[in-house]
Amino acid sequence: FVLDSGIDYPVLAGYPVDLNDEEYVLVNNKCQCVTVTSKFVPSTENPDEEVLERNIRIIVPLKARENISDPLSPLRTTFVYRMSELCKNCVPKEIELGGAIHQAQQGNSCEEPQTCYTYDRNECYSSPVPLLYHGEVRHVPAALTPDSCFAE
Repeated sequence: FVLDSGIDYPVLAGYPVDLNDEEYVLVNNKCQCVTVTSKFVPSTENPDEEVLERNIRIIVPLKARENISDPLSPLRTTFVYRMSELCKNCVPKEIELGGAIHQAQQGNSCEEPQTCYTYDRNECYSSPVPLLYHGEVRHVPAALTPDSCFAE
């Protein structure tokens, strides 16, 4: 288990955990089961001052496979969490530069696939299963996350 926070945290905008709460969610990565929150709390050294407290909640899934789409792949024994990767924002935004609209994204290395430690319920995962049909074995895809694979 490795948590690599790097030298400093990226600047992030978050959303409140609760409407009445002053704690903000900075990262909610369902793929790697990580939630990072922050809130201002009284300083232990000077109660008149507030300091920013960050909380990192990591859920390590039991019996996670190296390849989550292959139930026969070996169990995962190494989990690596890099704050710089968790906090990257790869959602493109439209910005105006020189009178023209351009697509830009805040994150770098967005082309690299993210390593998932569990199923992202928004993604459809399938695995081929052997099916005996008229005396012939055929491999057909079976949905591992049916709710995400089939429309209601």
